[in-house]
Amino acid sequence: MWIGWIEFDFLLGDVHSLKEKRSVVRPIVAELTRKYAVSAAEVDHTDLYRRAGIGASLVAADQGHITEILDKLERFAAARPEVHLVSVRRRVIRADEI
Repeated sequence: MWIGWIEFDFLLGDVHSLKEKRSVVRPIVAELTRKYAVSAAEVDHTDLYRRAGIGASLVAADQGHITEILDKLERFAAARPEVHLVSVRRRVIRADEI
């Protein structure tokens, strides 16, 4: 069993409150979950309204599938016009390495 995860650090555009931030972040998290069948959530910068840290993870039988999905997630995040992707961190490990 393989486990993969990815963390995105976003700079949000014209956002002036945490309420506005939620209106930008929630659709991104929902689309990651729906479109790519991964677990996703806002995981960092929860108290800042101009930054967002979003993480996603998945489990699969082979490493190639994990890498393919993580690549798709990264392209998806980079293509979002309403946010600026500052950085990406990702990792793939075998379950017996934990």
